[in-house]
Amino acid sequence: MSNLPNCPKCNSEYTYEDRGLYVCPECAHEWSLESEPETAQDQRIIKDANGNILNDGDTVTIIKDLKVKGSSSVLKVGTKVKNIRLVDGDHDIDCKIDGFGAMSLKSEFVKKV
Repeated sequence: MSNLPNCPKCNSEYTYEDRGLYVCPECAHEWSLESEPETAQDQRIIKDANGNILNDGDTVTIIKDLKVKGSSSVLKVGTKVKNIRLVDGDHDIDCKIDGFGAMSLKSEFVKKV
C-alpha cells in the first residue's frame, strides 16, 4: 500500500498520483507536493480608509460622495452598505446598495462600521 497524502481540500484518503500531480477522485482537486498550501500571508489583505481590515460580510459606510458611472445619481456620504464581498481588482468590494443595486466600490472610500 502506497503512502500518498490525503486531499488538502476535502481530506479524502483515496488520492492517486498522475504525471507528477496528486488527484482526489472525490472533489477533483489536483496538487503537487512542491506547492505549498495557501496561508493567510498569501491572501490579499484589504483595508478601509481608516486602516481596519475588511472581511466578507462586513458592514461599511461610504465616506465620500461617489458618482455612479453611467448614471446621474450620486452615492451620498454615510450610505450604509451591508454584507460586502471582497474581490480581486481595482474595485475590491462587491455589494448591493438599496436603491442602486449591485455595485463595485474601492476600499479607500469606505469605513468599517
